[in-house]
Amino acid sequence: MSQMVPLGSIALYGDVEPIGTITERGPRMDASTPAVTFDSHGETLLGVLHLPAGAGPHPVVVVLHGFPGNERNFDLAQALRRAGYAALVFHYRGSWGVGGSWSWRHVLEDTAAVVTAVRSGRHPLDADRVALVGHSLGGFAALMTAAADPAVAAVVSVAGFDFGVAAAACRADEHARQAYVDAFDEDLLPLRGTSGAALVAEMEAAGPAWRLADLAPRLAGRPVLLIGTGRDPVTPAELHHAPLVAAYRTAEHHVFPTDHALSDHRLELARTVIDFLGRNL
Repeated sequence: MSQMVPLGSIALYGDVEPIGTITERGPRMDASTPAVTFDSHGETLLGVLHLPAGAGPHPVVVVLHGFPGNERNFDLAQALRRAGYAALVFHYRGSWGVGGSWSWRHVLEDTAAVVTAVRSGRHPLDADRVALVGHSLGGFAALMTAAADPAVAAVVSVAGFDFGVAAAACRADEHARQAYVDAFDEDLLPLRGTSGAALVAEMEAAGPAWRLADLAPRLAGRPVLLIGTGRDPVTPAELHHAPLVAAYRTAEHHVFPTDHALSDHRLELARTVIDFLGRNL
């Protein structure tokens, strides 16, 4: 059982309002940014909820960061709030000071736990209008979670990392495998309880089960937005984006001529996501 729990006051965010008091205000409720916590498999996840003005219930967008989470997409969360959405950003187990150990499967479990929690009714969020927006690893988690949860209303993958494709490359080429091990090892500082070798082994063990193109039948009939990146060695569009466009025949799709973090296309990213959600959530 997962639940959304108030984080009454924490030095990182200064004075924050317990989320349990949100529904006690009148209809002219101001915008706010409470820090919140979630229970997931015995650990406490940390998050920040960007609430728009008004009493709600607000449509909610869960924003999922990538590996290891250097780009946390707070700019996108703020833009979503300005557009009238409640935007939630959180950290997975084993990352950025959160307890537990990091693994790809824990990311999927934590995402599912948070989606369940935002539907709990303890806060001014519309349980019937929940969307997932994920970047890189977060794009993978968004599509995987939505495929497993038919109640997710819309899903956006931004430079999504296809673990099934990467696993196949590792099995076919030892040099590619070692390149992934080395790349993962370089980004472990904010993570705990893992290694590059362990992460590649987990990816290989999952194999085709984590191939994102194969999720298309389970997402048929729901709004999907796929955003690829044209100058991106991490998720090259021809490997991680084009196969999804072919599989998800009704999905909206774009390729931006930018790097993996969309460093010089952040405003266009926000506009594209908000326009998509405005038509589909």
